[in-house]
Amino acid sequence: MKRMTVLFTMGVPVLVVLFTTVNPPSVMAVPSFARQTGLPCSGCHYTPPELNPAGRRFKLLGYVDRADDTKVVKTDAGKKRAALDLLASLPLSAWLETSFTSLKSPVPGTQNGSVEMPQDISLFLSGAWTTHVGSFMQVTYNTQDDHFGIDNTDVRYANTTKLGGKELVFGLNVNNNPTVEDLWNSTPAWGYPFVADDWAPTPTAAPIVASLGQDVAGFGGYAMWDNHLYLDATLYRSQHIGAAQPNSGTDFGVNIRGVAPYWRVAWQQLTGKTQFEFGTYGMHMRSSPDAITGIEDDFTDWAVDTQIDRTLFKTDVLSLRGRYTRENSNLAAMAALGAASPGSHHLNTVMANAEYHFGNRASGAFGWFNTTGTTDVNLYPQNAVGGSANGDPRSAGYIANFSYWPWQNLQLSAQYTGYTRFNGGSTNYDGAGRNASSNNTVYLVARFVF
Repeated sequence: MKRMTVLFTMGVPVLVVLFTTVNPPSVMAVPSFARQTGLPCSGCHYTPPELNPAGRRFKLLGYVDRADDTKVVKTDAGKKRAALDLLASLPLSAWLETSFTSLKSPVPGTQNGSVEMPQDISLFLSGAWTTHVGSFMQVTYNTQDDHFGIDNTDVRYANTTKLGGKELVFGLNVNNNPTVEDLWNSTPAWGYPFVADDWAPTPTAAPIVASLGQDVAGFGGYAMWDNHLYLDATLYRSQHIGAAQPNSGTDFGVNIRGVAPYWRVAWQQLTGKTQFEFGTYGMHMRSSPDAITGIEDDFTDWAVDTQIDRTLFKTDVLSLRGRYTRENSNLAAMAALGAASPGSHHLNTVMANAEYHFGNRASGAFGWFNTTGTTDVNLYPQNAVGGSANGDPRSAGYIANFSYWPWQNLQLSAQYTGYTRFNGGSTNYDGAGRNASSNNTVYLVARFVF
């Protein structure tokens, strides 16, 4: 799961914008969908979690499609009797992930080359609840925290009608991570890379739209017209899982004031061999660190994204994906706490990647990422390993991955992350003698899904 980090500056807990642009999603295809639809994982995925057109439509329609012979409990409605329509068994799945992680140079004072068995275990409630309502819900046990916690959750109602003689799919959605409701793998929640370790150092700066997973709750609506134009609008509030309700804001770096609107517009074009998507998304948020009243920070994120999937040699698929995000912010509340400099700030992030799928047995991928923004020694303070000697948020690097599926419910992956710049520098970036390449990471992982 993505987590928020709170630093203590001058004795006051304050937010530092600190989610890496390369944190991955923590979910993939789950067998409960396969059991419900009667299709293998490859029916909806090129390779998990990358959706093909059938998978995008399955999600768009609320995860409710099922095979004709799927066992259900059903009664018809009457004037005084409500209808019943649900699966005869709970749509449950699970996974276990075990891994090996090693840095080029150890974190000072720690042992390098860690083995985690498990790295995490997840339980899923994923499938049709009734005719028009379905879910993807994940609860994950993380060995670093030694407890289960809520992970990505997406519950939706979906239906269809006609508009201008063309099909209109529309629905309502509740979720806990902006972009988790999206249909494509070019937005943060489901974007590349698709696997990651849980402890290697990662760059500090990232846009707020990619940094709120599991700490917010959102409600909104979406629509797809003529299988081309997709629209989504969702309003988010802070929920602070594990904290007492109602929310006092204490000890939390982000406390959404009012609501934070998220928007999404995308256009897709499908042919027999090529699927193309181009879109934009964004979010506006006002927040107060450690408070629910008083001075506010202001964030506006907007992004453009694209994805192209081209079928080659009958069963192979080449996928190209990219996104650019611009964040403009005014950190007045953080400045009042001494955790940022007064005035406007900005952040630019780019993630681009290409992946070749050898049928659904193996895939090779390469991605490049780059972050630039306003230099601020208060917002990005100096400290060993995770800090910046010059307050510069610039980071850049690449991620190479090879994944192999001996069975569709077992994934074996080898991934290498290399940094050319980390938190503002290539050499001695933290002021304590550590170089960007010291954080280069080898990650080997096995995922068993059942």
